[in-house]
Amino acid sequence: MAPLRARPIPARTCVACRTTRPKRELVRIVRTPAGRVMEDPSGRLAGRGAYVCVGGSCRETALEKGALARALSVSIPAGDRAKLMAAASRTLAQLTMNDEGDDRGKE
Repeated sequence: MAPLRARPIPARTCVACRTTRPKRELVRIVRTPAGRVMEDPSGRLAGRGAYVCVGGSCRETALEKGALARALSVSIPAGDRAKLMAAASRTLAQLTMNDEGDDRGKE
């Protein structure tokens, strides 16, 4: 019987900082077939996708410098831009809560 091989971990590149990271460490932003731009936490929505780092300022940088608009081949309306920034705040808050929860059992 052959030894089990480790499954390859998919890697993606952040459109803002251009670093390659495992897919789980990035957030997918998608342009839907209807033309809306939104966060895709599941990574399965239909449409053209681009990835940004979960933490830090990559999402803001990608929006300000137009890297996200270039990657998605669309101009991002102000309403969608505001929703993306609000989603970034929620994601960052969830990460902070998860990190605080990890320290509880280590005392």
